[in-house]
Amino acid sequence: MITRKTLPRRTFLRGLGTTIALPFLDAMTPALASSRIPGKAPVRMGFVYVPNGMDIRNWVLDYEGKLGQLSRIMKPLEPYKDELVVLSNLTHNNGRALLDGPGDHGRCCGSYLTGVQPRKTMVEIKAGISCDQIVANQIGGKTRFPSLELGMEDARQAGDCDSGYSCAYTNNLAWRSETQPLPPVLDPRALFERLFGADAGLTPEARARRNKFRRSILDFVTDDTKKLQSDLGPTDQRKLEEYLSSIRDIERQIEKAEKDNAQIDPHMAKPYGVPADFAEHFKLMTDMLTIALQADLSRVFTFLVTREGTSRSYREIGIADGHHPLTHHMNKADLMEKVSQINTYHVKQFAGWVERLKSIKEGDATLLDNCMIVYGAWLTDGNRHNHEDLPTLLVGHGGGNYIKTGRRVVYRRETPMSNLFLTMMDRMDVHAEHFGDSTGRVEGLNLS
Repeated sequence: MITRKTLPRRTFLRGLGTTIALPFLDAMTPALASSRIPGKAPVRMGFVYVPNGMDIRNWVLDYEGKLGQLSRIMKPLEPYKDELVVLSNLTHNNGRALLDGPGDHGRCCGSYLTGVQPRKTMVEIKAGISCDQIVANQIGGKTRFPSLELGMEDARQAGDCDSGYSCAYTNNLAWRSETQPLPPVLDPRALFERLFGADAGLTPEARARRNKFRRSILDFVTDDTKKLQSDLGPTDQRKLEEYLSSIRDIERQIEKAEKDNAQIDPHMAKPYGVPADFAEHFKLMTDMLTIALQADLSRVFTFLVTREGTSRSYREIGIADGHHPLTHHMNKADLMEKVSQINTYHVKQFAGWVERLKSIKEGDATLLDNCMIVYGAWLTDGNRHNHEDLPTLLVGHGGGNYIKTGRRVVYRRETPMSNLFLTMMDRMDVHAEHFGDSTGRVEGLNLS
């Protein structure tokens, strides 16, 4: 006779003003329910954007169908190739000049998730509502945050960032409305405090005083944690311990980053708490995003890895040149080689996050299984500034093996990228007849 109680999905640990959502535990499944009930864990949708195109020579595959050897830039994903789909011939016509002339970098982010060409202006900006926000408007009420917007560089929202296009276009992926972008959170501490409801309203001085005497948020929920653990089985106890350990590890990383930054010349324009190392910053942001997805704080996210047109250097891999100038390589072999190295470095960080998502169990699946994440750029070749056959990966199964992974799918040339996004919206149970410049849905993604 089965008598165990079912733990509500929206269970929290509470203490002294701190609230921590829980990951998906076996105890949240009804006692007599099959572990294979479709949809018991939510489907998550996200977009990871990398700037300035790719060294396309080292990106493309020369075959279709089942994935074999990956290209040089994709190579870090080799252990996880059964979890991804390489999509080819997806295009964004509204990223092109059309009647507006120069400004490809300015149009890239503004058009990426909206499917429309942004207005060329520095004042009265206008793009379109992005597909992530269409979904967030429909399902966002089920989670604490309708959507999460993350980034890693330069959040300026005004001024000219490319040939008359406002910085609001280059520095944002998500658009709540035609005229309202949603700026990404760049600082790991700010993201941590947003997710866990700390003291985002404090002044920098008050926050500094508080940090001096700060305790881990986990210290405040000790009693609730002990009580909950006594009611859980061994598997759930292990899951809870791993989850809370992840939170404490992030706290330690942020504290270390803040201490390290205290030794940096204060005249440098560097946000408080942001690691100087790209890989460390990326890991901190994705670690927190993982917890947010795991705890169902949000099911929709965008991650602007670095802004479009960035001239960031990557000294940690021996490249002092700016990324954007390198992409205008004029087919010089040494410059193209550096672009490839940067592209591969980005994919390497992403692969590390994929590994983490794959390691987290949700019933008989993994967190990665219940995600569909687009990784890609909105320029194909940064030297040519072209917008056809955009570098695009789709990672995760979309819940219940909805997406058939481990292969390359080649669509008809000039297939709108908006067709893919419209199909992903369907999977999130948000159905629209049309989106951006879509001409229909993409075929061949699922098993049916």
